[in-house]
Amino acid sequence: MMSHQVTDKAIQRLLLKRFALAASTYLLVIALVWVAIFTGYYQAPKWEALVSTFLVLVMLAALTVVFLCGLNRRFKDPSLTELQVLLALGWQTYLLSHLDSARGTFLLIYVLILLFGLFHLAPKIFTRAALFALSGFCGLNLWEALHQQLRDPNLAALQICTLFIALSWLCLYARFVQRSRFRMHQRRVTLQAHQDTLRGMMFQLEELAATDELTNLYNRRHFLRLATRELEVMDGNYTQGLALIDLDHFKRVNDVHGHAAGDRVLQAFAASAIKCLREDDILARYGGEEFVLLIPRCTRAQLFDCCERIRQMFEQVQVAGLAQLDLSLSVGMTLLETGDDMDRALQRADQALYRAKHNGRNRCSGAWEHADA
Repeated sequence: MMSHQVTDKAIQRLLLKRFALAASTYLLVIALVWVAIFTGYYQAPKWEALVSTFLVLVMLAALTVVFLCGLNRRFKDPSLTELQVLLALGWQTYLLSHLDSARGTFLLIYVLILLFGLFHLAPKIFTRAALFALSGFCGLNLWEALHQQLRDPNLAALQICTLFIALSWLCLYARFVQRSRFRMHQRRVTLQAHQDTLRGMMFQLEELAATDELTNLYNRRHFLRLATRELEVMDGNYTQGLALIDLDHFKRVNDVHGHAAGDRVLQAFAASAIKCLREDDILARYGGEEFVLLIPRCTRAQLFDCCERIRQMFEQVQVAGLAQLDLSLSVGMTLLETGDDMDRALQRADQALYRAKHNGRNRCSGAWEHADA
């Protein structure tokens, strides 16, 4: 939602800048018109030129209000390019109607106006605007011819032919530009699709690199990366629980029932343990039949209760084809505090795990028990 708002504001700023460019062009042309007035090439009273200048400025002010208030967004084309081009072409034809020998000089402004819409108007709309300009200029000359005001018909015919060639070339070039933009857009879309596919593949590769293939838990390397990051952002307001979990007599399962049975036991443990954990808890395969667990924002009692739930649930697990197999696990627990070292914490958990094994297995042993003793 926020990104859409930022994008809309950026587009509106761009449209405002573009309109400012068009308005500055109007002002330059107005200045040029007044040069023509003072040099005697503008065939109309000065009061009419003042009124025309005032009306142009009012039009620019109205368009400025439309863009500043965001009213342009209500239209299909928020840039209002076609409207601006048609208005400019109308004013240009009106200007030429008051010029005589300098008319050919001001014909260039037709091209300048249409260039404003070259990259924003569809080819059909651009051609329609060009026909509007050509018909306006032809109509002007025809009106003067009918009223015996056309001083040089041959020059007028030459100007019409020149404008026709220039506008025809612009229409062809506009079509070429729009097709090129369309092809570039298609290539950009295709490239974006390829990039999305590559990002998806990279994500899958990262998942594969971080996941143990057999149990679908995190692997040791990724766990250490996550746990170290959790340890670095800790403050003194809480502790975290760390536990090493070892499946009891797992070597016997492999020796008696085969490695395929051992794989099923590992998968059964992973599935049962996940049910006992919260979303933020991190469980990973540490190696072989050993697993490691990190519980963020955890007290000693919460860590013990969680590990006990895992131990008790694993006792109830039934593995297909191994119904008579008694399953159990041992857990070594410790707490992580601010400034703790991950290697030392793992050593404490490993020593607690050793005591759990030494004291008969199928139990949870905390590093604090030895410290308290």
